[in-house]
Amino acid sequence: MGLRKMGPNKRNLAVGAVMALMTLGLGVAAQAQEMIRRIDNPPPGHPLPEIISGYEFRAPETQALQDDDFDNPGFLWVEQGEELWDEAEGKAGKSCADCHGDPAESMKTAGAEYPKWNEKLGKPINLEARINLCRTENMQAKPWKLESEQMLSMTSFVRTQARGVPVKVQIDGPMKPFFEKGKKLYYTRMGQLDMACANCHEDNYGKRIRSDMLSQGQINGFPTYRLKWQKVGSIHRRFKGCMKQVRAEPFKPGSDEFTALELYVAYRGTGLSVEAPAVRQ
Repeated sequence: MGLRKMGPNKRNLAVGAVMALMTLGLGVAAQAQEMIRRIDNPPPGHPLPEIISGYEFRAPETQALQDDDFDNPGFLWVEQGEELWDEAEGKAGKSCADCHGDPAESMKTAGAEYPKWNEKLGKPINLEARINLCRTENMQAKPWKLESEQMLSMTSFVRTQARGVPVKVQIDGPMKPFFEKGKKLYYTRMGQLDMACANCHEDNYGKRIRSDMLSQGQINGFPTYRLKWQKVGSIHRRFKGCMKQVRAEPFKPGSDEFTALELYVAYRGTGLSVEAPAVRQ
């Protein structure tokens, strides 16, 4: 039985039992992986003098929480996604596994490559949009809402298959106009506070704002478990929150604007390892 199917009391007991086994040295240690979290010499033309994962800006306690797959609360969503992978749905009676087989093989780079160009739609789509296209076209099932437990679980599960793989998104060819649109949005001042993404995440990273430290705003760890949210959330939710903080009217999650911004911000993290599900403040 997966943790998702247990009641809260049984789930807590199950997690506690696992932790007890770990204490006794009988648990399975988190998989050791070589993670690229800092690039001191970005490629020519990159806007940053150094590329640094948000992990490096977190407190040691938060880093430790992310590093251990048993402690990392985001793995509750990963486990739910694993169950959904094998769950047949829709009029076609298909599951993700029916088309894609072993996710460790079929999805091993997917989490590092989105947003990607979709020829049929004539625009880039992110991982969430790709999942919903699979559901509506191949499974003949209803699409999931973007911040639903199902979508967050599936994106967490898929992205986790690419853990350790360097981020590399396409920005040329048909993607170029959307890349430029995302870049323009990144540097456009918005809202009553008249601020752009770059004001925090390019001009002032490494400085403190209240009790938090500003990072470069890299997205290689999304979907991310935020301590503030007490759950996993998408990058579009984070974009929306940032726009609200500068008192701007946010774009709609899943919109072309946020997808273009996601493409540009993913490019800024080129070469960083996918580390979803990350843990952030």
